[in-house]
Amino acid sequence: MNTMEYAQEIVNELQHSVSQLGEEAEQVADLLLRSGKVFVAGAGRSGLMGRAFAMRLMQVGKDAYVVGETITPGMDKVDVLVIGSGSGETKGLISIVENARAIGAVVVAFTIIPDSTIGRLADYIVKLPGATKDQSGNHTTIQPMASLFEQTMLVVYDAIILRMMEKTGQDSTRMFGKHANLE
Repeated sequence: MNTMEYAQEIVNELQHSVSQLGEEAEQVADLLLRSGKVFVAGAGRSGLMGRAFAMRLMQVGKDAYVVGETITPGMDKVDVLVIGSGSGETKGLISIVENARAIGAVVVAFTIIPDSTIGRLADYIVKLPGATKDQSGNHTTIQPMASLFEQTMLVVYDAIILRMMEKTGQDSTRMFGKHANLE
C-alpha cells in the first residue's frame, strides 16, 4: 500500500469504529453541560487527545482542566473527571480515578475494556472500538498500537463538543473569543 492508500484505510477504520458507538456520548454531553468543573486525564497519546478535549471544553465555556498541570484547581463533588484509557489498567490513572471517587465526583471513562479496573470504577462508560497498545481489544486494525482507539476518542470528543455547542446555541465565532491570542 502507498501512503494515500494507508490514509484511506485509516478513514475506513474510523468510519467502522464510529458506526459501532452507542448513545453513551449523548449522556456525557448532557452531564458535562450540567457539571461543575471538568477534569481530563489520560496517559501518552490518550492524554494528548484529552488535552485537546479540555481545550475545546474551555472554548465552549466550561471550566476545564488537565489533571497534573500546575494551574489545575482542586476537585469538588459537583465536578466530573473524564479519563481516557484504552486498557483501563494504567496504574497512575487508576489512582486518579480512585481519588475522584473518594471526593464524590462523577467519573466518565472512555475505554476499550469496560470491565477493566477504570471501567468498574467509572459512573459512565463510553466503550470505544479499537486495539490496545499490545493489539488486544475488540477490533482489528492496520494501525500501530492504540492509534485507532486514540483517533476514535478524539472524534467522539469533538462530537460531544458539537452537541454541547448545539444545545447551548454556540458557534465557532463565539468560541473563537476564548481562543488563545498570545501566539
